[in-house]
Amino acid sequence: MMQYQDEAQLLLDAVGGRENIMRVTHCVTRMRFVLRDLALADKDKIQKITMVKGLFAQAGQFQVIIGNEVADFYQTFIALAGIEESSKESVKEAAKDNMTMLQRLMANLAEIFSPLIPAIITGGLILGFRNVIGDIAFFDEGTQTLVDKSQFWSGVHAFLWLIGEAIFHFLPVGITWSITRKMGSTQILGIVLGLTLTSPQLLNAYAVAGGAEIPFWDFGFAKMNMIGYQAQVIPAMLAGFALVYLERFWRKITPEAISMIIVPFFALVPTVILAHALLGPMGWIIGSAISQVVYSGLTSAFGWLFALIFGFFYAPLVITGLHHMTNAIDLQLMAEFGGTMLWPMIALSNIAQGSAVLAMIMLHRQDKKEQQVAIPATISAYLGVTEPAMFGINLKYGYPFLMGMIGSGLAGLFSVATGVMANSIGVGGLPGILSIQPKFMLLFLIAMSIAVIVPLILTLGWSKRVKN
Repeated sequence: MMQYQDEAQLLLDAVGGRENIMRVTHCVTRMRFVLRDLALADKDKIQKITMVKGLFAQAGQFQVIIGNEVADFYQTFIALAGIEESSKESVKEAAKDNMTMLQRLMANLAEIFSPLIPAIITGGLILGFRNVIGDIAFFDEGTQTLVDKSQFWSGVHAFLWLIGEAIFHFLPVGITWSITRKMGSTQILGIVLGLTLTSPQLLNAYAVAGGAEIPFWDFGFAKMNMIGYQAQVIPAMLAGFALVYLERFWRKITPEAISMIIVPFFALVPTVILAHALLGPMGWIIGSAISQVVYSGLTSAFGWLFALIFGFFYAPLVITGLHHMTNAIDLQLMAEFGGTMLWPMIALSNIAQGSAVLAMIMLHRQDKKEQQVAIPATISAYLGVTEPAMFGINLKYGYPFLMGMIGSGLAGLFSVATGVMANSIGVGGLPGILSIQPKFMLLFLIAMSIAVIVPLILTLGWSKRVKN
């Protein structure tokens, strides 16, 4: 490990010395610093260090791209600096001191949804696969699906819904659990709260939307509707935060000797009552209003303009962290309309930024150091993770980032203009097609081609203009 001592010393000096470092950790390829004063970091010096492949600041963190050797380099660095090893969670918390209030809000929202993403992606892939085998009529001159032709695939289709239902219908359970986890309260209470929002004895949220007669609890002096909030995001979030703050209140005023009895009971029961009497209905109205506004915007006469703007500005949203709010909107659209038109545009933005980096690979093929960043960044972007592409290459030069934004905007415009809809949030980038509803897959392929070709040609063309 000490083979990196010289490079580690150079980096330590360039970030402003040990005194300027509040926390430092690492991920797969990057050192992640929380600095007391970002202005003390000499970016030019850092860029000249042989092992450094790029740097950027995001979400209150100063991140230095090292590559696959980052784990050993990190150990050498903290030993040299005399700094204790930090966890990613502690670094994230410390970084919030360097954020604006809006950035903190978005960071907290991201931390609530991030643990749910693997399940949501899995659910999206499952729904996509079920649609391919159950909805696309491949056989008998377009009259029968694979499910119609095969008992085996019919069984697979039915079985996979067990997982899809668990992920999406019971999504509120994941949300309330994640909120209690994030806020440091009792996680099992969050799970129980989520289950009370999705219990089978409640009228399904989809049935309510379909006009079914609503049962109710009759308390004599008052009645409360027995409505479930399956797949609903806002009601679950409101209930989850109510539980957290009630638990904190009771824990603060309750003697330790009886807290195990008092705190869980007086936190959970009032929250469940609030959830069904006030927060659930209120959250439903808010969530429906948000989804209606977005859906109306996408399907209106000016939907093309909405798509162009969203597609163009999505990559800058990623830089600020504001893109995390789209997860909640996507999930709400899925609950209200059976799919989302936002997710396809997000996948297209991933592709467009990756294509801009691909152009830079072609232009700078002799620059071996840059290739070490650019090639993995391109692959990462095409698979749905754009930060390495944007921060490692595109923002460094400026114009590739802009060309990616233009390609994303045009691809998004085509996607919305042709009505492309995804079943759910899924894998981003090129594999994003797996989450697209089957009848729109061909159109999405055309949109993907736009996202690949336009940034590639524009970046190559602009580079020639710059050289001239």
